[in-house]
Amino acid sequence: MEADTNEQKYRRLIDEGFNKGNLAAVDEIVSADLQEHENMPPGITPGREGLKALISGMRAGFPDQKSTIEDIAVDGDKIWSRIVIRGTNTGPFMGMPPSGKRVTVDVMDLCRFSGGKIVEHWGLTDNLAMMQQLGAIPAPGEAAQARL
Repeated sequence: MEADTNEQKYRRLIDEGFNKGNLAAVDEIVSADLQEHENMPPGITPGREGLKALISGMRAGFPDQKSTIEDIAVDGDKIWSRIVIRGTNTGPFMGMPPSGKRVTVDVMDLCRFSGGKIVEHWGLTDNLAMMQQLGAIPAPGEAAQARL
């Protein structure tokens, strides 16, 4: 069944691409002309190459990063998932020095497949919570911590 194949490919992207940093898996699973509908971090362009840069940047900042698919649903050519990312900031990340802090970040993804590859992606990542956990942005009621 194509839906099963797409789900297996998506799970492989998360495991091999995000968790292990295997960028060749990204090339195999994601279309070269990926349409990205999620706002990318500054300096990262949308598309497959941008996705690979995002993965590399995340793995540099959080070498122990582990993305866990908590929920997944398949409907035809689309896959929805809820992912939790956990990791320790032991490397530079988005221009910030390592904080040594552990983060837990929620992600919602929607991917559309065509021709056996992901051709469109919509996503929401709780970047505010991540930056608060890193101490880069104060949580409500907290004083801002100086980050140099």
